[in-house]
Amino acid sequence: MHGLGGSSLNWTDLMHSLEDQVTSYAVDLPGFGMSPPPRDGDYTPSGHARAVAEFILAKDLGPVDLFGNSLGGAVALQLAARKPELVRSLTLISPALPSLYATKGNVHLPAIAIPGVGENLIPKYLQTSAEERVQATIDGCTANPDQFSKIRMAEAVQEVKERDHFTYNTDAFLRSLRGLLKANADLTGANRPWKLAERVTAPALGIYGREDVLVSAKNAHRFTKNFPNAHVVVLPDTGHMAQSEHPEFVKAAWDRFLL
Repeated sequence: MHGLGGSSLNWTDLMHSLEDQVTSYAVDLPGFGMSPPPRDGDYTPSGHARAVAEFILAKDLGPVDLFGNSLGGAVALQLAARKPELVRSLTLISPALPSLYATKGNVHLPAIAIPGVGENLIPKYLQTSAEERVQATIDGCTANPDQFSKIRMAEAVQEVKERDHFTYNTDAFLRSLRGLLKANADLTGANRPWKLAERVTAPALGIYGREDVLVSAKNAHRFTKNFPNAHVVVLPDTGHMAQSEHPEFVKAAWDRFLL
């Protein structure tokens, strides 16, 4: 499961590296990639998790080895805690979970989430070229943008161009962002994210990038503290999307701790 604004294309190289070990499915969360908006209008992490659970059940796949990046990590946590019978293992790559550590890459997100502000800013951003938007994502999510695959970049640009005619792009992004921020702002509820982590029975692997400007690698300590059966890897020279930057290292960690 991809991050906010991402798609199933974010997993291509990792899926290729794992093809001899597992049958992989990369999903476009509702409202992203080529998936339509959710029928119930629920863009919260738990709402996205229900959609993924429906996919797993429809395909008769469970229990599955679940991978999630950023927002997808928050969604994966919801699924693993609420539907443990569907999850065999959990791999969270830079998961967007509550953090005490502010980073230079995410300080603007609460402002964008303010009603009216995002609705004004996002359409202006969408007026820039597809190439500029993809490059901005690569610049913000990778440690070495100049080393990012030109093939993957071209695929992402093509997908952005195909999505530009969708009328729900702004709504999907903002409502997913607001749902994530609201879930992470819950400090006392029984279903707050780090409390849900304590209920996860499957073995969990946390992978963080030392150069990640969106999710601090310092959260690795809390990961080991809250998940009952946890392993953590912090990758040097890696940003927010380790599965795209260094799929070989993600595979090596999965092989070592979960396979």
